[in-house]
Amino acid sequence: MIDTIVDNIQSFGMVFAFMWALTIICTLWRPQRYFNSLLLLLTIQVTMLFFSGFFAGDGRAYFLLACFLIVMLGLLLTPVLLIINGIQLIRRESLCAAHLLSLGLGLFVGIGELAAVGYVLHLASGIFDGKGHLWLMLLIFTVFYFSFLVLSFVIYSLFIQFMPHIMDFNYVIIHGCGLAGGEKMTKLLSERVDKAIKVYEKCRVKPIIIPSGGQGSDEKLSEAQGMKNYLLEHGVPEEDIILEDRSATTRENLINSKAIIDAREGRKKTALVSSNYHIYRCLRLAREVNLKCTGIGSHVAFYYWPSALIREFIAVFLTRRFFIWSMIGYLLFVSPLLYALTL
Repeated sequence: MIDTIVDNIQSFGMVFAFMWALTIICTLWRPQRYFNSLLLLLTIQVTMLFFSGFFAGDGRAYFLLACFLIVMLGLLLTPVLLIINGIQLIRRESLCAAHLLSLGLGLFVGIGELAAVGYVLHLASGIFDGKGHLWLMLLIFTVFYFSFLVLSFVIYSLFIQFMPHIMDFNYVIIHGCGLAGGEKMTKLLSERVDKAIKVYEKCRVKPIIIPSGGQGSDEKLSEAQGMKNYLLEHGVPEEDIILEDRSATTRENLINSKAIIDAREGRKKTALVSSNYHIYRCLRLAREVNLKCTGIGSHVAFYYWPSALIREFIAVFLTRRFFIWSMIGYLLFVSPLLYALTL
């Protein structure tokens, strides 16, 4: 047994260590790159192979089989859990397009899994005539491809929350997200401000906090002012707060906050605080506007998180560059089936 462990560490340990070091370095260097999510999935697979090496003989095969069965169980449960979450979200919040995303993705994945079952039945009994089985395979491949994109996005969004941060910031930007009744802090927004306060308190030299968010047509005060009032109530001195109260979008939050920071002298190490599901897209937008910052996510109620994260993925997916590369990848992935269907 000891010889098996030593051999595994010597033969595969360097690959295991290199992959994790590369993943962590790439994540810390450019956390907004989607490539990191694919690299993370590859690293997870390498990790499974590495740990399988600690088992001798049939033990290795049993370990890999157990990993496979866990993955398969997760795949089978995913649509069910998404549908349940979608129904729960609608009951707790309201019926609107944004709250249907979890339910919609659950149905999409569920249809793909049913199609896979149909294809297996076709192999067993030939129930589809002509090119019917090819169309079924195209559906399966489509669901698999886009589910893979979402899965990699979700896993990476979770992963970046665990990245260590040195609490030595000069500025802390808080993204706004609307006020209840036009003047009161929502649970989602107060979680963001609470997280910013924790960051502020951990910094030896206290940073400037920039609450960011304008006043909506149905709001009695700006989101920034609402956050400032909350900060003052929780002991943050007024001289450590600078409002950014003109923005209406996340991009404007970042552009206007960057202008405030650039106009001031001194060191400019910046933290960007928002809900954990929102951090990845914030970092992508921050890079676009040339704002160097560290993303720090605040807690979100679990029932709300899946739908919110799916919404974030759609927003990223619909950006021009991501959309073009994703569709090129999809066409390459299904090209053998498309060719077979044209014959």
